[in-house]
Order: sequence, then structure tokens, then C-alpha cells
Amino acid sequence: MPTPTPPPRSPERSTERSIGEADAAEITARILLETESVLFRPEDPFTFTSGLRSPVYIDCRRLISFPRARKKLMDMAAELIERHSGFESLDAIAGGETAGIPFAAWIADRLSLPMLYVRKQPKGFGRNAQIEGELRDEARILLVEDLASEGTSKLNFVRAIRQAGGRIDHAFVIFNYGIFPQIETSLSAEGIRLLALATWWDVAHMAERLGRFAPGQYEAVESFLNDPNAWSKSRAR
Repeated sequence: MPTPTPPPRSPERSTERSIGEADAAEITARILLETESVLFRPEDPFTFTSGLRSPVYIDCRRLISFPRARKKLMDMAAELIERHSGFESLDAIAGGETAGIPFAAWIADRLSLPMLYVRKQPKGFGRNAQIEGELRDEARILLVEDLASEGTSKLNFVRAIRQAGGRIDHAFVIFNYGIFPQIETSLSAEGIRLLALATWWDVAHMAERLGRFAPGQYEAVESFLNDPNAWSKSRAR
């Protein structure tokens, strides 16, 4: 039989990945689909807090309820982090309030490192702490959150860690939307490299491969991923 023609490579998928990272992206995409952590609804778009209309939605918080899936994800996360940050280059793992906290705890356990968590803002009473746990001066910190979209919460967490005396140059998320270059540009400007297991391109191609789309849905999702703002404006209420 002739070899099937592969789907066109999206800009995100064409970025350089190791074989292990490509495999991890496919596994992560499949887990997100199997756990129903991603939804496709181009006929009735979701609305982000920014007002952007989207045919896709992800809820990584669901993953905490699937022990086998989350174990695999955390194993792959630890491997990715070690590959890019080194084996003895971190002193603690910090979870961003609130979705990053459970994932930070599991990753810290796998890497045998202390765990902290960072509040979105100081709690306003007692020690007025924004960081909970012991953060030593000059400690090398990895920030963990569930996903990266178009927001700036990671910059807030990074600055809080630095203001408290920590050093940070990597952040990890399970899922990076991969369609909003400003998030990686803004992090890069702060000296932060963003690590992620998968993007919307990975999930969309896996969903297409597994036959998860109704007729016409893949084309709508692909159109959004190529130009989110134009797609959103065309569906404005």
C-alpha cells in the first residue's frame, strides 16, 4: 500500500523538537482528548476573559482526576525539564496559584526537590506573603502552571519569585496554546524559557487522526489556530 501523505506542518509543529519531545506531544494530546480536557465547538464558540471568541477550550484541571494519565504526564514533564534545565540546576519547584499547585507538587516529588507556591497577590494579612514555603536567597526556581494562553500571570509569578530573592529562567506548562506568540516573547524578554508538553496544533492533528471532529470542525479549528483574532472577529456577536 502507498504511504499516506502526512498533514501539512503547522508553524508550531515545525519548530525543532527531539524525537522524545514529539512522542510526548502526541501522548499528551491523546490524554487530553481521552480525559475530555479539550472541547471543540466552532458552531457555538467559547469566549475568553479577553473577549476573544474561540472554537476550542481546554481545562487542564480535569487531569487531576485521572491518576494514570497524570502520572504519565508528570513523568514526561520531569524528563522534559531535566533535558532543558539540567539535573542539578534547580533548587525548588514553584506552582502558580491555583491550577499550577498540584502539578508542581507532583513534579517536585519526581525531581526530589522542595515545593513552593506563588500567590497571584500577597494575601494581605499575617506575614503578607506572596510565596508560601521556604524560598532561600538565590534559590534556582522552576515555575509550574497548567497552561499558557494569552495572559500575563506567569510574568506576575516570575517577578514575585525574583523580588523574594529567587532566581528563575525556566517555566513549565502542560499545555501551551502555541498560537499567541506574545506570551513567549514577553517571557523571553524577562529571560524565561517556556517548556510545554503539547500545543493546540498537536491536539488538533491528533483529534483529526482519531476521527474526533464532526464534518467541517477541523477546518474551522485550523482557521482559528492560523489567525485567532481574524476568526474571532468573524464570529463577533
